[in-house]
This record gives sequence, C-alpha cells and structure tokens, in this order.
Amino acid sequence: MLSDDNPFADPSDLPYGLPPFDRIRAEHVMPAFEAGIAAQREEWEAIATDPEPPTVGNTLEALQRSGQLLDRVLTVHFTRSSSVIDDDVRAHDEAIAPALAAHADALRLDGRIFARVDALHDRIDELGLAAEQRRLLERTHLDFTLAGADLDDDDKARLAAMNERLSTLTTAFKTTLVDATTANALHVTDPADLAGLSAGAMASAAATAEARGLDGWLLTLVLPTGQPALASLTDRRTRERLHRAATTRGLGGDHDTRGLLVEIAALRAERAALLGFATHADHVLADQTADDVDAVMATLGGLVGPAVANAAVEAAELEALLHADGHEGPLEPWDWAFYAERVRRERCGVDESELSAYFELERVLVDGILAVATRLYGITFPPRPDLPTYHPDITTYEVFDADGSGIGLALVDPFARDSKRGGAWMTTLSDQSHLLDARPVVTLTLNAPRPGAGQPPLLTVDEVETAFHEFGHALHGLFSDVTYPRFSGTSVPRDFVEFPSQVNEMWAFDPEILRGYAVHHETGEPLDPAAIERLQASRRYGEGFATTEYLAATLLDLAWHRLPAGTAIAPEDVESFEASALRDAGVDVHAIPPRYRSTYFAHIFAGGYAAAYYSYLWSEILDAELVEWFGERGGLRRENGDIFRERLLARGGSVDPMQAFADVRGRPPTLDPLLDRRGLRPREP
Repeated sequence: MLSDDNPFADPSDLPYGLPPFDRIRAEHVMPAFEAGIAAQREEWEAIATDPEPPTVGNTLEALQRSGQLLDRVLTVHFTRSSSVIDDDVRAHDEAIAPALAAHADALRLDGRIFARVDALHDRIDELGLAAEQRRLLERTHLDFTLAGADLDDDDKARLAAMNERLSTLTTAFKTTLVDATTANALHVTDPADLAGLSAGAMASAAATAEARGLDGWLLTLVLPTGQPALASLTDRRTRERLHRAATTRGLGGDHDTRGLLVEIAALRAERAALLGFATHADHVLADQTADDVDAVMATLGGLVGPAVANAAVEAAELEALLHADGHEGPLEPWDWAFYAERVRRERCGVDESELSAYFELERVLVDGILAVATRLYGITFPPRPDLPTYHPDITTYEVFDADGSGIGLALVDPFARDSKRGGAWMTTLSDQSHLLDARPVVTLTLNAPRPGAGQPPLLTVDEVETAFHEFGHALHGLFSDVTYPRFSGTSVPRDFVEFPSQVNEMWAFDPEILRGYAVHHETGEPLDPAAIERLQASRRYGEGFATTEYLAATLLDLAWHRLPAGTAIAPEDVESFEASALRDAGVDVHAIPPRYRSTYFAHIFAGGYAAAYYSYLWSEILDAELVEWFGERGGLRRENGDIFRERLLARGGSVDPMQAFADVRGRPPTLDPLLDRRGLRPREP
C-alpha cells in the first residue's frame, strides 16, 4: 500500500493533471512504481478471472483503464531520465527497466486475457461495434499476437527473459551515450582555433566551459554526426577535431557502446525468430503503414542512385573550393558543411551563421511557432508561471481553443545541459482520453546552447526548423480527440508519426511568418525580405548531401535489423560491419558519413526507431503532398488548419492513418512531390 503522503498516490489536482513536480522527490519514485505494478497486476487478474463472457467493457475498456497509478509514476520518471539525469534517476532507470519489461510481458503473455480478446476478435462482425471500438479490438488483438501471446509456455519464458535483458541493454546504451557525448565535448584554449564562430557562439562556449570548471571554450556535441560549428570554423584542424569527437562517441574508452549494441541487435534477431519472423525488421514492419521490408527497401533503393549522383556533383564543387584555398587531398567530412555554407553565401547571398542574430529563441517560439498555431487553428498560449515544472529552464503555457475552452498544457524546455540527452523531442505527461476524462499535457524539449552572460539565446537555421518540427508533434498530442488512451495523439504507427511534425516545418521559413519573428536581437531590424528569398533558395541547395546522409543512416539501421538469428558480430567488428553495410547499400561516400553512426545511433539502440528510421522519409512522402495541398488552398488559412486538425490530428490512432491522410488530401499519396522537393527525379538522357 502506498502511503498517502506520496504525491503519486492520488491523481494530481493541478490543472490538466500536471504532475506536482514541486512535491515529488527521489524517494517517492520506487515505492510508487512498485505500488503501481502491484495495482495493475490486480486489475489484470480481475479481467483474467472475470466469470462473465468477454465484452468490450469488461475486457478491452478494463485494460484501457488499468495502470493509472503506474502511468503517473512512469511519465515523470521517463521525462526526468531524458532531461534531468542524476544519480537517483540512473539508479531508478536500472531498477525500473527490467521490472517494467517483465510487467509488460505479464499482460502480453497472459493466455487467459488473450483468450478473452481472441474470443471477441472471432466475433468482431457480430458485435455491432462503433468504429473506434472496432479499431481498439483489432489493434489490441494485433498487439497481443505480435508480442507472442500464442506461444507455448516454454517459449513465453524465453521471450520474457529476452525482453527483460533488452530493456536493461537499451537503458544502458542511453545512459552510456549521454556520458560519451558529455566526455567528447571539444575543449579549446586558444581563441584562434575558433576563428569564424559568431560572438554569441563564442560566449556560449565560454559559459559552458566555465560551468564545467574549465578555462577557455567548450563545444558540446549535438546528437547527429554533423555539428553546427563545422559550417563556420575556419581552422581546418579544429573542424577535424570536432568531427572526430562527434564520430568517435561510444567507440572505445570508458563509454564504449559497441558491446551493448551488438547484443541488442542479436537479441532482437533471436526474439524475431522466436515470434515467427525472419528478422527483427520483418517483425517491426508487420505493424506499420509500409507493406513489408521489401517495399521499404525498394523505395529507399530507388532513391540511392539519384541522391549519390547529386551528392557527387556537390562534392566536386566543394572540393574545387578546398583546393582553391590551398589544401591538398580529397574533400573530407569535416570540410563539407564549411564549403557548402560558402556556396550558399556566394550563390544565394546567405550566411546562415549570421542569420542566427535574427533567430532569438523567445521570438521564434512566441512570434513564430505559437503565432502560426494561433492563425492556423485559433488556439492561444498564455504562460502559466504559477505551475510547477521539473527544471527551472522550463516555461509552461496553457493552451486555449478558439472558443475559450481549455485544451491542455505545453511545457517548453529549450536549453542543453549535461544532465540532458542530446537531440530534440516531444513527450506527453498526460494523454488525452474521454474514457479516462484526461486532457493532454505535452513537453517540447530542445538542446539550444545556453547563452553567455547578458546574451540572448540564439538559434541556428537548423534549430529553428527543429523547433517547428517538434511542435508539430506537440500539436498532434494537444489536438487529440479520442475515447481510448491507446489511440491518443502520437500513438500511431512509427512510419506515420513524423508526418504531422514534418508538415509543421513548412511554416518555419514561410516569408510571411519569418517577417513576424526574424528580427535582429540588437538592432530590432527585421530580416530583409530579399534575404528571406535567398534563404529559401539556400535551403534547396545540398539535397544530394542531405538525402545521402539520411539514406546511409536508415540503411545502416536496416542492416543491423535484417540480420538473421544466430549472426555473431563482435564489438570490435562494429566499424567493419558498418563499412560493409554502407558499401553494399551503395551509400559509402567518403565525405558523407551517416547521419548517425552505430555507436551513437540512439534512435535505434535506445529509442523506438529500430528498423523504423526509414519512417522520416516515409513520412516525408506524405508531408510533401500536404505542403502542396496547403499551397493549392491558399496556405496559412484557418479553414485549412481546421480540416487538418479535425480529419487527421484529432483522430490519433483511432482510424487507419492512411485513410486519415486521404480524408485530407482527397486521394492516396504519390512519390512525385518528394522527388521534386529533393531534386531526385530521373534526368532525361
């Protein structure tokens, strides 16, 4: 029994069920977690032993209602385990991961509950179900089947052991990578080595070094291979040092991830075989909008040739600039961003490093991202500084609909810190559900450099686009209007979830929107409209590189997860496996490493994108179509926003996602808009 003074004991009385972060302490987590496990086991046992015949109410909806105490604990823990990592959080992670895997298997492998679900599924056409009820039955049955509910007892025991071990390994990968990323930050003591960095970037690097007790400057690493500073650092040796710091994360030393990742890949392959699939990729694709692995490989393979050919043209141009500067030898990976930025500057008149002066974080957020949402959907965002948060950096906004009714809360956590994993993401602290009378609370997490004393926080062009992207996920969560938590917000197939967020990127550099937020932080001058046009043109440059680095990462993901069970790869062979996989896929371009190398590929070894990193491109096919749709209908109009919200965003996973897409677009998607966007159409001979 959980003590009454534990803040997790009862549902939060704060607006929208926001967790009471001001009362939650480390010692509350594990007792609440253990009580939550026990409570849900009792709820499941009641379902399994119910003497009444199975119904939607006593089986499916009872499952949906179960585990509310556990959910309250886990939403807080997982938020902290990504954003405010300390020794207590690490200890909780290590204890929770295997216990939670075993707990999940207690349901998914319970033959008694599956028999009730299966009995309902056998009668699905006789039950007279409403549309969302029918989908809940279909999805619940598929969830159990893919999880191994129909295995015999011995195989269930094997599967449970694998799942528990995998949860431990992926948690270890995540925390080890955080440490590796922190440890590999580039320490510089000579300011000449940082020539080319803006004053703001220098001040931020100095503040970061001071915070760690170091002299000079510290360039922290972002999660992908490419580091923002590479576009402006004029010293080639410093660029090389920074690139090597990024690409050697997890490769040996105290924070080696190779042993973890090879065991993860091997266990996933073994588990897939036990479940009757040829590979882990086949297992994953059984529950995605793509038909199968062959369909994904065919689409990706068809893009490789045009992408690499375009990249070769770009590389030749950049290498000529390298040689003109007096450097010998080939174009190196640490040269690409620097010379590509020069091309953009000379060809388009755009210096992206200088543009940061116009992208002050607060303006980007309030006058850009939130302003777009207000115009497109009629929603407003008054701040709520009175509400508790899990870190002082966070700003909380209440979200109101056009009619003045409350929708939910959005928490924005903008700055990088040592206790935070890299990258950017959206999560939920409360999922919308009419069944549970719950409304959404979402988080928007970025990793913008913390500014130096007296300096405003400034974003790069890429960071602006990323912020718009992640807020697209937030809107998906906020606009959810479903009965069951199983379908809330972003609870859609992995290869569909990025689509709404990628659509929201379209507004980041829309000229009308830029005029509202792109203002010089010192002079107050708006960004020149001509510069906006040049920025648009510059963003279209380099699609060969962008597509090739992405394809390299996604094909590397599939190489790891198309391994058959029993394939043994030693940790010391990770680099050779990676090189072979890239060569076989036709994307082994010397100057273009994968967007993520294996040792820091958190999406697939610590996140939910294993065998699904292709989903960004898959979703971009839909995104490119919707950008055309908005353009055909006049762009940033409330009518367009209402259609997109009501027919797709609000539906979450409660309808077939491709049908939701067709309900907006008016037809199924084609590949043509994506090929046009990325300049990948086959050229006439």
